[in-house]
Amino acid sequence: MGNIFGNLFKGLFGKKEMRILMVGLDAAGFNVETVEYKNISFTVWDVGGQDKIRPLWRHYFQNTQGLIFVVDSNDRERVGEAREELMRMLAEDELRDAVLLVFANKQVFILSIPLGLRSNSCEKVKA
Repeated sequence: MGNIFGNLFKGLFGKKEMRILMVGLDAAGFNVETVEYKNISFTVWDVGGQDKIRPLWRHYFQNTQGLIFVVDSNDRERVGEAREELMRMLAEDELRDAVLLVFANKQVFILSIPLGLRSNSCEKVKA
């Protein structure tokens, strides 16, 4: 019975497509992946993050429903820079409705940023 309703729902509403942008300070290169899950197709745009490339990020903002911001949690000296870039992106009108995930990478290292410091480095974002 549930399968009948599921197929009916899928037939009525079709497949949903989600556009996700993944950025970080030093990500190199460019990659686009599409992941299918149930009736949702996620297209993830992973773009380079060197400082000279960052102004180009705005070209990927249009129609973006999700933003994954990757932070190197082992690089304490650049937490402020990461925060500034993230806040600059969140100020963009095209990202106002995007869902945000901040991903702290490299947690296995002993020198990674402690939880308390990470919390203090973040600023509450108001809707």
